[in-house]
Amino acid sequence: MDNKISQSATLFAVCVAFFLMPFMMSAVGIALPTIGREFAASAKQLGLIETSYVLAASIFLLAMGRLGDIHGRRRVFKYGILLFTFSCGLLSQAWSVEALIAFRLLQGMGGAMIMATSTAILVSVFPAEERGRALGIAVASVYAGLSCGPFIGGSLTMTFGWRSIFYLSVPLGLIVFVTLLLKLRGEWADAAGEPFDWRGALIYATAILLLISGASQLERGLWAWGLAAAGVAGVGTFIAVEARTAFPLLNIALLRDNRSFALSNLAALLNYAATFGVTFFLSLYLQYVKGLSPRTAGLILIIQPVAQTLLSPLCGRLADRWPAERVATAGMALCAGGLAVAATISATTSLFGIVLILLLLGTGFALFSSPNMSVIMGSVAPRYLGVASGMAATMRTLGMMTSMTIITIIFSILMGGHAVTPNTAPAFLFSMRVALVAFSLLCLAGIFCSVTRHRRITKDD
Repeated sequence: MDNKISQSATLFAVCVAFFLMPFMMSAVGIALPTIGREFAASAKQLGLIETSYVLAASIFLLAMGRLGDIHGRRRVFKYGILLFTFSCGLLSQAWSVEALIAFRLLQGMGGAMIMATSTAILVSVFPAEERGRALGIAVASVYAGLSCGPFIGGSLTMTFGWRSIFYLSVPLGLIVFVTLLLKLRGEWADAAGEPFDWRGALIYATAILLLISGASQLERGLWAWGLAAAGVAGVGTFIAVEARTAFPLLNIALLRDNRSFALSNLAALLNYAATFGVTFFLSLYLQYVKGLSPRTAGLILIIQPVAQTLLSPLCGRLADRWPAERVATAGMALCAGGLAVAATISATTSLFGIVLILLLLGTGFALFSSPNMSVIMGSVAPRYLGVASGMAATMRTLGMMTSMTIITIIFSILMGGHAVTPNTAPAFLFSMRVALVAFSLLCLAGIFCSVTRHRRITKDD
């Protein structure tokens, strides 16, 4: 097969898949009120429609990465897009909110199969000198999905009903599946023949289930804190067990002995923890403090993902021409600066100032994301590419959960459980500033990880 065609087909398939997954998150989010009215769903049930997808993806990411290394990354990716597409078809026919939640769990499992193998496939197909460009284009597809989701999802819901969101996703998924069958017939299974660590997979899944279930409900009392603490203990148990396992789900030596891999993943965790909650805060700020309509607020907030979409391919090229560690460090520094500026937002801050902050954060995240991913994937042997891809995706998911947990704790302490309303705007503004300062400090810690990683690499080279 022509290698150039294989590269083009691979990049196309990965980009469409990368577009679909965040699109499903943001598009379904905008349709939740309509879904709630049709099924008379409670707020908790509507929340589960969103969180069940994230939960399933988090639970299966590492396992699917390891299965890809053993049985073939193309095979796991292929069945993942098939499961994702099939679940979209089921979701379009859902007869109750309980069915929606169950099918979203299936969709999350399919998403985990895609996320855990797609980046590893890109790295396997593209040579090192072209890797940054390919990863930059793929990351841009993620941001495009996030950007288009609210607008396309809202338009489809208003015109054809919420089920049309899932109708749209079925042919796109099938296009990816057919492309994989016809244009990408190679396979990568560098750990073929090794056994799968079922014990580690079970411990990890249980730990993540407890951690996310507790962390997402901390405001409900001590029992939620207990669940989160049990999840943290479970993660510790998982690490201890894996260190003594011959063929582990996660090779602890990658974290213990591979400084670049460990610090790059930690930097990713800190960056996502620091930046994910910004949109949440600014959405409330623009509507409750500035008095803007949801549509106008959405148009302003779309600036950040659009900036990330446009700049990510360029930043990927920069990572091909200059050390990716330095490009990622510069991006983290821009994020820290943008968050520090955002922490000064008040009721009188102009909309132009908000736009500048969003542009700064979008630029910083574009500079950080694909170059840091390039470092992660380039720091491990080929037999661990699936695990590395799953680990990076896990850091992204856990970082998002960490961000929302920090927000939950700050709201619980500073707002006493009161809802955000125009009357509680001063307390909300103070809570937002405290959280943004905390997020900026997380980015500073991420800069330390990135710089330390860079110094070590320079010394070794």
